[in-house]
Amino acid sequence: MVLPAEILGLAAEVVDTLRARGETLSTAESLTAGAVSSAIVSVAGASDVFVGGVTAYRDEIKISHLSIDPALIQEHTSVSEQVAVAMARGAINSFGTTWGIGTTGVAGPNPLDGHPVGAVWVAIEGPICQTIELSLSGERESVRNAATASAIATFARILRHRN
Repeated sequence: MVLPAEILGLAAEVVDTLRARGETLSTAESLTAGAVSSAIVSVAGASDVFVGGVTAYRDEIKISHLSIDPALIQEHTSVSEQVAVAMARGAINSFGTTWGIGTTGVAGPNPLDGHPVGAVWVAIEGPICQTIELSLSGERESVRNAATASAIATFARILRHRN
């Protein structure tokens, strides 16, 4: 996965801001499969702020490693705002961090649980909580790249505007 220089620059901004504030980050990723974590740790010194991440591609991993209630997945499906939030919170609880980012969605090539290819949810949990819903188009790799870029850009914006 190759991310644009702009997104890697935002990842550096995230690392610098978290370091300055003494805050930490963890991730719980499904469709991005570790790409958000990878972008963050591409920054020199990321180990000062990035604690760890879980790639929870299957529902049973979301349940066993992130403590997501199976009823939540059954009621809303794994491609939902509720599950993205639970993933981000699960990362915070698992790693003891200030912030958690959760990503879930359908990269393709086929729809999943009634959700079309390109349906994505990103949740950022911490002192400020925000979710974003994306409806992306393109091939599998472009959906994953766009979801990763959106997660990092949104988190950078939250940190920039947080007092």
